[in-house]
Amino acid sequence: MTLEQLLREGFQELGLPLDEAALRRYRVYAETLAEKNAVMNLTAIEGEENVARLHFLDCAALLTGFELSGRRVIDVGTGAGFPGLALKIACPDMALTLLDSLDKRVGFLRECCGKLGFEDVNCVHARAEEAPADYRAAFDVATSRAVARLRVLCELCLPLVKKGGLFLAMKGPDCAEELAEASKAMGLLGGRAEPVFTYKIPGTDISHTVVAIRKIGDTPAKYPRPWAQIKKKPL
Repeated sequence: MTLEQLLREGFQELGLPLDEAALRRYRVYAETLAEKNAVMNLTAIEGEENVARLHFLDCAALLTGFELSGRRVIDVGTGAGFPGLALKIACPDMALTLLDSLDKRVGFLRECCGKLGFEDVNCVHARAEEAPADYRAAFDVATSRAVARLRVLCELCLPLVKKGGLFLAMKGPDCAEELAEASKAMGLLGGRAEPVFTYKIPGTDISHTVVAIRKIGDTPAKYPRPWAQIKKKPL
């Protein structure tokens, strides 16, 4: 099946709308990713079917559990744009910031956004713990996919989320151990875990989970700490 057929079937299974503009953008994104991946090592997932299912549909599944339309969203450690840019194609009226520590990846994202016609996406080269000061408590939603252990991610992401907002961490099929490990960090940083959201990637037997952490209090000013401290002594 073509990328377009896979996406049509997958979005239908997820119960999500998919118009021709989104399909065209997914095609451009896939082709740009394949072209640049040959020289930049952006992703280990290759081939149209794998990219359609394991990147695009995996990311789009967040929209079946969480409302991102009209929200200000930051994708932390976005890499090649997952989940942020894949979500923006499916939900173009979100206000998206893509944050990554590697300048060449940010360059790729800027090129992609140009080709996709997303002039409103903010692509930022920075480490999360060194994000611009005006990003603090500025976002309705922070997302992260396959970046670090949950207790580390909490310190990187929760300071960026406004009170009442959500941090969504995309994880594998079993995140119970990470959740337990991160409970202290959540409390210190003003977060509270909500029920875990589980979904199956259409056309596969793969189940993934999203850990949703609600921001219920202010994050103390001393967090996030410098990366060396976070790494040496996680909360």
